[in-house]
Amino acid sequence: MNDLELIFAMLGERVSTEITRTKDAQLFNECSIAAKEGGEVAGNARKDAEKKIGKPISTQDNYLEKPQSSMRKLPKKQKQP
Repeated sequence: MNDLELIFAMLGERVSTEITRTKDAQLFNECSIAAKEGGEVAGNARKDAEKKIGKPISTQDNYLEKPQSSMRKLPKKQKQP
């Protein structure tokens, strides 16, 4: 994931949050509609940016060089008697 992918993902989440608050969505159905609308806004913005830039925003790159699943875990702290 590159910077632009992250920006458009954050845009979709933030717009969805604002729509949810503005419409005072309480139920799952209402929140689902708000999420779809926020995703639509971000998707349209991404498509417009791709037209202006002339290349796709989405890439196969990973944000992390090493997958988190293969990272070494920290040892657990021992309880002191």
